[in-house]
This record gives sequence, structure tokens and C-alpha cells, in this order.
Amino acid sequence: MAGPARGLGKSSDSTVVVLLGTGMPRPDPSASGPATAVVVGKRLFLVDAGSGVERQLAAAGLPINGPEATFITHLHSDHTLGYPDLILTSWVMGRSRPLAVFGPPGLRWMTNHILAGYREDIRVRTDGLEHERAAGLAVSVHEVRPGMVYDSAGVRVTAIAVSHGSWPWSFGYRFDTPGRVVVISGDTRPSAALARAAAGADVLVHEVYAAATLRPESRPGGRDWPRYMHSFHTSDVELGHLAADARPGLLILTHIIRAGASDSTLLAGVRSGGFGGRVVVGHDLGRY
Repeated sequence: MAGPARGLGKSSDSTVVVLLGTGMPRPDPSASGPATAVVVGKRLFLVDAGSGVERQLAAAGLPINGPEATFITHLHSDHTLGYPDLILTSWVMGRSRPLAVFGPPGLRWMTNHILAGYREDIRVRTDGLEHERAAGLAVSVHEVRPGMVYDSAGVRVTAIAVSHGSWPWSFGYRFDTPGRVVVISGDTRPSAALARAAAGADVLVHEVYAAATLRPESRPGGRDWPRYMHSFHTSDVELGHLAADARPGLLILTHIIRAGASDSTLLAGVRSGGFGGRVVVGHDLGRY
């Protein structure tokens, strides 16, 4: 359940999930770009870097000088618009070690071009009166495949290949920590692999759209949103089926595509899919 605690965990094995951004591509002042923090004791791990990620870290009372590791689910813009922010702002705010980032093929190309695009900013900050250290700007990119991608001091992270429309690579991630097992879906249509990885997990953080309120665009040539969502995303009812199989201790809805739906409509959809366990509709800066 959501708790009032701020900042990093108090004990070395406590694990807290913090929703930094629960939004989607449509700008919403109440829902920042997709990003989730997994806090293990005093260690910060980040999944995705949507718009406003550094401001949301600050709002949550979490470090702004770089997480221990960042995991990118896929390279859709809404999940990576905050990636330049993460690289550059954490450096300006005192990061002195390489930023460790794990994600799909293409991540290294993206990273190199971000750094190239900001070369004048970097030059002024390093050669000018700010005296920033160029070594602190380094990014250590790991392009991953399904399987264990991180294993350090009791925290293991496994990448799960999921299906997200026409994207060749999209991942969910499972965190095995001393305190809890946390699974984060990334963007995906219903995934049997993800359901297996989430079986018995303490927390499943999963994307969702509201099936009951979704309609095609009415304008001539408008987008067929139901068809698109069926290929790229998971409906509330489909998520109910998946969670009923996986039986997580807590299901958290995120990357919420409401199409006008209320929290109660989303929860009713999940229940109609057969999940009777604990479920909450995620909101920015919620802690669980």
C-alpha cells in the first residue's frame, strides 16, 4: 500500500516502488512521462526516463545525481524524452561516475547522438566557469537480450522480451531484491512470458488502457485506436486475466491510457478479467 515515507529506504533490504511518471504521449500536467524507481535500501534503480524524470526524482526526495543503474524498456519517445535530462542533469548535479544504462539494441546509437547534440553545452560547462568534469559525463551503455542483465550486491535484474506492436525489441524487467520481487511490464500487449516472470511476485507494475471507453478517431482518415491498442498495449480486462494467472501480491496500474475512463472504470475492468487481489491505480509520486 502507499506509504508516507520520503527519500531512500531506511534498512538495507527494504524495497519501495515509486511511480515517478504514470503518463503516456498525450501531455497531462498530472501524469509525467513513464518512469518508475525501485529503491532498495539506499540504492536507486530507474526503469525508463520519460519527460520530467529529474524533476520527479527531486519531488520524490530521491537522488538527482544519477541512479545506480537505469533500465530502458524500449525506445519509444515517451519513455526516453527524459533520457537527455537524466544524462546531463545528473552530471551537472554532481555525478562523478559513468551512468550505467541497460536497454534494447539502438540505445548506444541514441546515447551517442544525445551527447553529440549537446556538445556545445558540454563544452561550455567543462571549459567555462562551471568547471564540470568531463569524466563525470560518461554513459556506460549495455545493449541487452532477454535474461539476467544485472547482478550486484543482492539485486538481480532480468530482462523479459515482450511484444509491443512493431517494435523489434521491447522489455519488461524483473527485480529480485533481498526484500521483494518487483516486475515492471514496460509497454506490451498481453505477454505469457511476463506473466510467468511475475508469478507470485510481490509487486507487478503494468501498463493499461481502458477497453470500455476506447473509440476510433471520428475524423476522416482518423486513427483506429482499438486496433492499435490491441497490438501495442494491454486492456484493463486483459490485465485482469494476466494478473489472475500470475497472482502478484499487489498490482499497480501505470502508463494509463484512460480515453476518458475514471479510476473506478479501470478497476472494474481488471476485476471483470478475473483478478481478485490487491490492485491500485497508480498516480505520480505514489509509493508502494
